[in-house]
Amino acid sequence: MTRRPLALRGLLAGALALLLPGVPAPAHAQDGSAAGGPDRGGPGERDRDASARDRDASARGPSAGATAPAAGSTGGERAPPGAGDARVEPPQLVERAEAEYPPEARAARREGRVVLKLLIDASGRVIEAEIATPAGHGFDEAARAAALRSRFTPARRGGTPVAARILYGHDFRLPEEPPAPASTAGDREQAAGAASPAQSASPAQSASPAPQPARWPGPATGVAPVEVTVRGAEAERLRQSAQAITVIETEEAKQRTADMGEVLARVHGVSVRRSAGLGSWSRFSLNGLTDDQIRFFLDGVPLDLAGYPFGVTNVPVNLVERVEIYRGVVPVRLGADALGGAVNLVTDRDFRGTHGAASYEIGSYDTHRLTLSARHLHEPSGFFTRVSGFFDSAKNDYPVDVIAANETTGREQPARAYRFHDAYRAAGASAELGFVNRPWARRLLLRAFVTDYDKEHQHKFGVMKVPYGEVTNGETVPGATLQYEQGLGRGVALEALLGYTYGRATFLDASDCIYDWFGRCVRKRPKPGEDDSPPRDRVFREHSGLGRLNLRYRPHPEHALQLSVSPTFIARTAEERRPDNPQAREQLRGEHSLFTWVYGVEHQLNLLDDRLENRLFVKDYVQMLRMKGRLPGLDGRFDGRERDTHRLGFGDGLRYRLSEWVYAKASYEWATRLPRPVEVFGDGATIVANLELKPETSHNGNLGFTIDARDTAAGAWRFDANGFVRAVEWLIVLNNRTDSIQYIHVTGARSLGIEVAAGWTSPGEHVVLDGNVTYDDFRKTSDEGHFARSEGERMPNRPWLFANGSARVQLREVVAPRDTISLTWDTRYVHGYYLGFANWGLVESKAKVPSQLLHSLALTYVVRHAPRTVSFSIEAHNLTDEPAFDFYGVQRPGRTLFSKATLEM
Repeated sequence: MTRRPLALRGLLAGALALLLPGVPAPAHAQDGSAAGGPDRGGPGERDRDASARDRDASARGPSAGATAPAAGSTGGERAPPGAGDARVEPPQLVERAEAEYPPEARAARREGRVVLKLLIDASGRVIEAEIATPAGHGFDEAARAAALRSRFTPARRGGTPVAARILYGHDFRLPEEPPAPASTAGDREQAAGAASPAQSASPAQSASPAPQPARWPGPATGVAPVEVTVRGAEAERLRQSAQAITVIETEEAKQRTADMGEVLARVHGVSVRRSAGLGSWSRFSLNGLTDDQIRFFLDGVPLDLAGYPFGVTNVPVNLVERVEIYRGVVPVRLGADALGGAVNLVTDRDFRGTHGAASYEIGSYDTHRLTLSARHLHEPSGFFTRVSGFFDSAKNDYPVDVIAANETTGREQPARAYRFHDAYRAAGASAELGFVNRPWARRLLLRAFVTDYDKEHQHKFGVMKVPYGEVTNGETVPGATLQYEQGLGRGVALEALLGYTYGRATFLDASDCIYDWFGRCVRKRPKPGEDDSPPRDRVFREHSGLGRLNLRYRPHPEHALQLSVSPTFIARTAEERRPDNPQAREQLRGEHSLFTWVYGVEHQLNLLDDRLENRLFVKDYVQMLRMKGRLPGLDGRFDGRERDTHRLGFGDGLRYRLSEWVYAKASYEWATRLPRPVEVFGDGATIVANLELKPETSHNGNLGFTIDARDTAAGAWRFDANGFVRAVEWLIVLNNRTDSIQYIHVTGARSLGIEVAAGWTSPGEHVVLDGNVTYDDFRKTSDEGHFARSEGERMPNRPWLFANGSARVQLREVVAPRDTISLTWDTRYVHGYYLGFANWGLVESKAKVPSQLLHSLALTYVVRHAPRTVSFSIEAHNLTDEPAFDFYGVQRPGRTLFSKATLEM
């Protein structure tokens, strides 16, 4: 082991002794106990049988002994020809460590076979060794200790080293005993004859054999893996497909304290802005388009129907395995009417063995975040269960700069105050159970979930001028989904999904106090209501149903067809529990409903040994709006409205591979997005209804070029450049510059930009550098309708130039084998932008969000001691304590400190 500074080794060794009593000292790091998992005759054989059935049913997936389908593969997508078996080479054994035969087993004349699940990194080191099939009697410990000391060549995809998991059998066999010496002719004759078992010498009568090392099956120069799963194979397949997609794997993010909003904000082309701290309202932007123009999913289920009503930025990172960002061109399998793209959060889709994970984070302003998850597969029956849960809370009482009245003079002047009414609490749990890899179903899973959150509001939406002391909102969302997947034979695969969600949301604004920025009730109001008058105590109920049917047919290895049908139904009701006039009919009484159908047909073509891939698709959109209640513009009278909408769309995605590590992509979609319930019906609290909204349409184009050279003498190099255009008609925006906050149309707008990302990883992964920059010129192109006189001006209140950078230095085997310590620096730059159109008002008096350059620093320590992986991280955000703003005048937290611990086993 390379020598490290003694002080550093001593410090980390002490931390391990206190925080990780289950991890032995470095000298004993090879010892360990067995861990449960799939046995060779169980899951390995059943997975291969299931894969064979899938190949027979849908002509997908690699053969046994090469790459296996990645965890979470649904069968709806196929690895491109040539990108699976032919391009992935399994690890090969190059340095074998002998396993000592357990003395007790040798004395008892026992033999055994242990199957291990090894995780081999891109350098060929075994960094995890779990017992998949235990043999007991000391065999498990001996086999695992030997495996951890062995060396392999790494798995290779197209010549590029990649991390991989393999199932590997380790045999313990005693040598055959020679016959006992014969001293007489009769003895020699008896020894030469065929002795019966009763005549054979017993172990007690035989001399003990000399210690022998265990025999490894197969030649010493290679391995005979039962199964190989290339780590990140599904993510890599998506990256290299014809889809306009960016894939983020969250393995590193899980070990750090950044939340989902921060993880997404580090991606080129993506902007995430928040109105305050944890749990606050946020705006997600992708290539200039924002809010509901981007659709969000959890495992293909709309996020608000999957138990996360508080938005994508507050989803716990540790419950997500990867994030798929589709740029302007959305695959038909999601059944979405998105305008600017989609974000799909993918949770743990591994259905093998037993696994558990936990994380706990604590930080500034009384922030606490906890996640738990576990899964188990009963191999003989195929019964599978998975549970997960989370709890988040934060006071968000960070200091801000405000204008407050002087206690002595009464004059307003700058002051420093702490936010006193901005707390957030959220909790949720889900349980998934069913059957996997059965002859009658590849997947049959029922998921039930419940989520609850409460949020205090410190000031008006997007404006930090008047403090609130009692305005709150919250929501409780229970629901369930049922998923079924199966191969139907003759190249046909079926995926079906049904879901139901019930949401109960509240909004309370009934205080009669006027608060100052120091949390004091300075005087009484004439009428209750801080955000508005009269007071509001409202309850909203929403029933949502989702269906989806995906059929995939592969008549030929180079052709595939997919049909998707996705209906969604949403019904909303509301009531005011404190009407200002009890004799009048309640303002919110009535029923609102939206019924949406999205149909899609896609043809996938792979030619030239998968150098070329093309996906051509057509979509059909239908929406039926029904509303009964008090409508805007009718002087408070009750009435009903009905409106039916029908639109068509189409698109195409093309990818051409110039070499193994260079490829280009082009994609286009004429996209349609139907108005969402909050846009047409309002939210019943701050946003009023607008039943005149039309569907948005857009011509979305992408042209990109990627270099991914991983196996070079100078390390791994990454480069990605993408140009994009979004030409939108009837753009829906939120107009909050009037007394009535309402969604309205901008007749025409165009987003034109470029995004570039580059990175380098040194040999040995000691240094990792990454950076990206995005320029987005988003302008109004119409001289009609709202903001007509601003034709040609940049769309307001949207960042148009921003960049991210990071540098990580890491050392391995600092205190214990297979440990890593890393120091990571992150920076983000956002150029200043106006709150309104540039041609409005005087330049010196314009409301503007200033340019910002923010930094963070993280120290992370990871130790792997199979079957456990433990990590600790300490992180400082906004390291230089700069004033931070995402919206005009709304101050974000300054310097904050967080720490996080994670455990996987």
